Amino acid sequence: MTSLASVHGMGQFSGTAIAVIPARWASTRFPGKPLAPIAGEPMIAHVIRSAAAARMITEVVVATDDRRIAEASVAAGAVAVMTGDCRSGTDRVAEAVKDRPGWDLVVNVQGDEPLLSARNIDLLVEGMALTPQVPMGTLCRPLPADRRDDPNAVKVVRALDGRALYFSRSAIPFRRETAEPQESALLHLGIYAFTRVGLQTFVGLEPSPLEKMESLEQLRALENGMDILVLDAIDEAIGVDTPEDLQAVERMLAMKLEE
Repeated sequence: MTSLASVHGMGQFSGTAIAVIPARWASTRFPGKPLAPIAGEPMIAHVIRSAAAARMITEVVVATDDRRIAEASVAAGAVAVMTGDCRSGTDRVAEAVKDRPGWDLVVNVQGDEPLLSARNIDLLVEGMALTPQVPMGTLCRPLPADRRDDPNAVKVVRALDGRALYFSRSAIPFRRETAEPQESALLHLGIYAFTRVGLQTFVGLEPSPLEKMESLEQLRALENGMDILVLDAIDEAIGVDTPEDLQAVERMLAMKLEE
């Protein structure tokens, strides 16, 4: 595998890629988060619109356990699939597409990122097109210095050829005084692309020890020898984890609309 940290516009994807947004009602910190209003619309509608704007995406599907979310998703132009209880977001994605023919890549889009970049989705699909032997792909950005010790900011280190070596909530890599500057640390963005075989393989695996320890399901893939391609995202991603985050996102959305 050649180094693929940056692919910007190089992919020649001729297959079919769909976006699936797992969205559940229950949340310890923020129940009903997908329907939280932002600029007069439910958050899930903003995510759907952004995913649909990606030129590589042919269809947007919302995989949910709640009729209210399903109805809002259909109103926003997505296909809604009821999935019932699932042990993880990726399992919910797999359940939604298991009987769906005609796709080559599925992009697992987080339902709590209303400012999702369509350019990031296209970049990820293009990168996977260049590496058809890799079952999974994801994105990263430079890690802000003030988030190095934040457990909610997942860090990733990767090999020279772009493959993930490890993900952690801890500050990795450890920086000695003689090491390179802090800018070399990478923040993982929670978006994934799977090949059909890659998705089937992943959900067929049992949760792994490191996955349980860090509460990061992507470690299940690494512990079982699955490669994950990690590409440099074009745009930063901003998620909504708490009701307080909504205000900041709404301000940013207003600024974006004024541009």
